[in-house]
Amino acid sequence: MNVPVISPQQLSERARSAAPLHLIDVRTPVEFQEVHVDFARNIPLDQLDAKQSPFAALPPDEAVYVICRSGGRGRQACEKLLAAGLNNVVNVEGGTQAWVAAGLPVIRGRKCISLERQVRIAAGLLVVTGAVLALTVSPYWIALSGFVGAGLVFAGVTDTCGMGLLLARMPWNQVAAPKPSTGTGAACATQSPGSCCG
Repeated sequence: MNVPVISPQQLSERARSAAPLHLIDVRTPVEFQEVHVDFARNIPLDQLDAKQSPFAALPPDEAVYVICRSGGRGRQACEKLLAAGLNNVVNVEGGTQAWVAAGLPVIRGRKCISLERQVRIAAGLLVVTGAVLALTVSPYWIALSGFVGAGLVFAGVTDTCGMGLLLARMPWNQVAAPKPSTGTGAACATQSPGSCCG
């Protein structure tokens, strides 16, 4: 499926010269909290539903822009939205990394381990565990390493990572619901226990 793209610079110019734009950030809540475009709204990829999306009722000429960390999840989200019938969906080329590299304004929070790094860590640990258990317990444990390797090949070929989708749902990749305001200002989201952020 052919997904239209826009550069961060072009989107920033449109945001300055037009009415408020509709920008969805499809990263995990913790990734979003770490750094995000100031006018982005967080709807994680695994929770994105075009039929229930607040953008489903938009006029056909109004674009929905999608951003993620580096562009991959954004493209998947665009494909999902296009397949569901939204016809004016645009991926931000290079994602939040490109936005930050271009020196465009962002809101920063606490640092965390990106989902991509979490997948690498988990896959590496499973491969090493399978190899060690195959050497010390039973040769059949090598199947664990083979299974993870096959999963990585599948993820590379299809650009869909089951482990990433699973890790995105883990508690450390979520943020707590905003606390009720005490009347002294707006409430802010806080890290949930066990968060990957330091």
